[in-house]
Amino acid sequence: MDDLDHALISALRHNARTPVSSLAASTGASRATVAARIDRLVSSGTIAAFTIRTGAELAGSGVRAIVMIEVHGKMADRVAAQMRGLPQVRALHSTNGRWDFIAELEDKDLGSFDETLRRIRLIDGINLTETNILLKTSKISAAL
Repeated sequence: MDDLDHALISALRHNARTPVSSLAASTGASRATVAARIDRLVSSGTIAAFTIRTGAELAGSGVRAIVMIEVHGKMADRVAAQMRGLPQVRALHSTNGRWDFIAELEDKDLGSFDETLRRIRLIDGINLTETNILLKTSKISAAL
């Protein structure tokens, strides 16, 4: 990846709907070059998806939390599959150290969140969890 690729990825992270003509103007490359680069970045898997963040995500409505998960024995694959099936799980990360997984959760309110935590704790293979509710987001990065 060169400077143009990095500039395009950074701009598209900020706004995935930025027109090719605007990207070309901001980078100094031709529209054809920018379009070809984006196609190449997508086909190579460097850009895996174009996505959005809702106003609610940025404003912090609902309940968001980080759940650290310790798995019993060799149950990690099974636990991960169960966790991926929960729509409230926004991201699931395998980790080293004390916790086997860290899950990012989002739910509509505390009652629903409590039910989601109950369901997670009932997953066979989960030994221990620790939950931290996210109070305020100070930064969401759009750049590398």
